[in-house]
Amino acid sequence: MKRNKESAGATAGVDLMALADIVERFEGKRVVVLGDFVADSFQYGDITRVSREAPVLILRHRETRVVPGGGANAASNFAALGARVVPITAVGDDAAGDSLVRTFCEKKVDTSGILRVRGGITPMKTRFLAGWAHTVGHQVLRVDYEPQSALPEWLQEKIQKLLVSRIKEADALAISDYGFGAAIPEAVRRVRNSTRRSIPVSLDSRYRLTAFKGMGVTAATPNESEMEALHHTTIGRDTAELERCGRATLNEMKLGSLVVTRGKDGLALFQPGEKTVHIPVHGSDQAVDVTGAGDTVLAAYTLGLACGASPVEAAHIANIAGGLVVMKRGTATVSRSELLDAIHKSASETTS
Repeated sequence: MKRNKESAGATAGVDLMALADIVERFEGKRVVVLGDFVADSFQYGDITRVSREAPVLILRHRETRVVPGGGANAASNFAALGARVVPITAVGDDAAGDSLVRTFCEKKVDTSGILRVRGGITPMKTRFLAGWAHTVGHQVLRVDYEPQSALPEWLQEKIQKLLVSRIKEADALAISDYGFGAAIPEAVRRVRNSTRRSIPVSLDSRYRLTAFKGMGVTAATPNESEMEALHHTTIGRDTAELERCGRATLNEMKLGSLVVTRGKDGLALFQPGEKTVHIPVHGSDQAVDVTGAGDTVLAAYTLGLACGASPVEAAHIANIAGGLVVMKRGTATVSRSELLDAIHKSASETTS
C-alpha cells in the first residue's frame, strides 16, 4: 500500500504533544448536532452465479448491517471522540428511524431531541456489496429511500425551539446538512440572537453552503467537489483556482475558518488575513472507503475549536482523524484513543 512519504510529514511544523493535549480535552465536551440523520444499510452477499433472467449477478444474502449515516454519523463520531452529544433532528416512525434511535440509546446519547414524524420516511442509503466466498465485497448497487415532502412548518418550529433550548449549555454547535430539511438556517440565526455566549458553530453542507450566510456560522468544512459545484468550476491540481474559491467563500460567509477536504491531496485551511495552509493526507493516500469521512472531519475539527485549539491545530487533528477513518470499510467512526495513538505514533516517527 502506497504511503504518502511518512505520516509524520502531514504534521510537520506543529507541536504534536500539543495536539495530543487538545484531544485529551475532548472528553465531556457538550456538542449540539443539528442536521439530517440518515440510516446507512449495507447488504452483504456472496456471488453465486449469473441470472438467467438478465445479465446480472445473483447474490446469496449473508448479512445486513444498518449504521448511522449523514448527520447521524457525525453525531456518532462526536460520541466516539468523547463528546457529550445532543442530537436535534427529525426521523420517520419507521424501522430505519427505530434503528437510529436504538443505536444512540446504546451509545448512551440523549435521544429526546430526535423527533419522530408519524408516517414519515427516514432517509436511508442501501448499499449492496458483492464478493466471492472469503473475498472482500465491493459495492455493486446503491438504492436511496428519501422523504417525498419537506418537513412541515410546525416541525421546523419545534426543531428551532429545541435548538435554542439545548444550546444554552453547549460548548459547540455542529450543523450537518444533507438536504433533507432538519438543518434549518433560520434556526442557527435564532441561536445567535438568543445567546451572548461565543461558541464554535461549524457547518458541513452538501448542497447549500451559502444558505447559511449571515446566520452566525464560524467555520465550514466542505469537500473539494462541493466547492467546485458552488463556484461552477473544476479545481483538480489547480491550486490557484482552489485559492480563488476558498477565499471567495471565506469572505462571502464571513467565516473565521474554512477547511476544504481534498481526498488524497489532504486539506486546505483558509483564514482571514492568513496564508492558506495546505496539509498533506495523513497516512496512506490509497483510501479503502471514503464513505462518511467528511463527518469525521467535522467532528474532530469542531471539537478541536471547542477545546481552544487554533484553526491550524484543529485542522491537523481533523486531518489525522480523516486519514484514519478512510482506512475502514463502510460508514465508520474514529475513537479518541485511536486518534491519540496516531498522534503519538507520528510524534515517535518525527523524533526517530
